[in-house]
Amino acid sequence: MSDIRAEMVANVWKVVATEGDQVQDGDTLVILESMKMEIPVLAETPGTLTKLHVAEGDVVQEGDLIAVID
Repeated sequence: MSDIRAEMVANVWKVVATEGDQVQDGDTLVILESMKMEIPVLAETPGTLTKLHVAEGDVVQEGDLIAVID
């Protein structure tokens, strides 16, 4: 199991993946926006996206859980 966490304070600009998707290492899950920059959040391991903890428009803090991959 792999927890994907926010590395900075940002807005969730776009959710790319959905729960149940099969993802590969390096696939984009979510795109964050901070200071007018788009920051992709990538899968760190291959597997199934079992839980997505954010929605478009949410604000995440550094360390917040974004997604879980099994």
